[in-house]
Amino acid sequence: MIKAVLFDLDNTLIDFMKVKKTSVNAAIDAMLAAGVKVNKKKAEEILYTLYRQHGIEHQKIFQKFLRAAMGRLDYKILAEGIVAYRKMQAGILQPYSDVVPSLKQLRRQGLKLAIVSDAPRMRAWLRLVEMGIHNFFDAVVCFEDTGNFKHTGLPFKKALRMLRLRPNECIMVGDWPDRDIVGAKKLGIKTIFAKYGATKQIKASGADFEICSVKEVAAVVNGLNG
Repeated sequence: MIKAVLFDLDNTLIDFMKVKKTSVNAAIDAMLAAGVKVNKKKAEEILYTLYRQHGIEHQKIFQKFLRAAMGRLDYKILAEGIVAYRKMQAGILQPYSDVVPSLKQLRRQGLKLAIVSDAPRMRAWLRLVEMGIHNFFDAVVCFEDTGNFKHTGLPFKKALRMLRLRPNECIMVGDWPDRDIVGAKKLGIKTIFAKYGATKQIKASGADFEICSVKEVAAVVNGLNG
């Protein structure tokens, strides 16, 4: 009997890469206008190389960018970039269109809901609150809660303890097979691959189910619960 649905956050409940790219573009434009003396193509090359090296959530990425592009850190230009990034992100950060109705439906079915994310805790909570969906969830597990990424299975163990449920009573929904699916399966949690959020083509997700929309989760759970 499935009693809870665990969700990844980025690219499962929100189109994170679209938000990220649009916000980064605004930051680059602002920093170039404020005095960074490279063309936009070069600026993008520098910044995305740094993201690949340090991770998409690296909290001092613009500082590293300015040192790479200018040879020094200019706090006026840094502030211009950060403000532009935050303003753009706040303006476009929304869940996928079918997320809120789907969460409401799962709640009506009596299911507990949780977030299991590799994102830093503060950033995950800011996204949830900005989108107005934070009150749907009984548990939110982020990187700092275990100090381990999802592929280890430890964040899922934490979520199970918080929900007071066994692995066979939960199902995980995520877009990243190497973390969302692998980590959940280590504990015996059933899995759903969110095909719609994948940022690259996945030939074999390894998940128990695959969906093209969040609204399909309720049907999967109903099928399992008979």
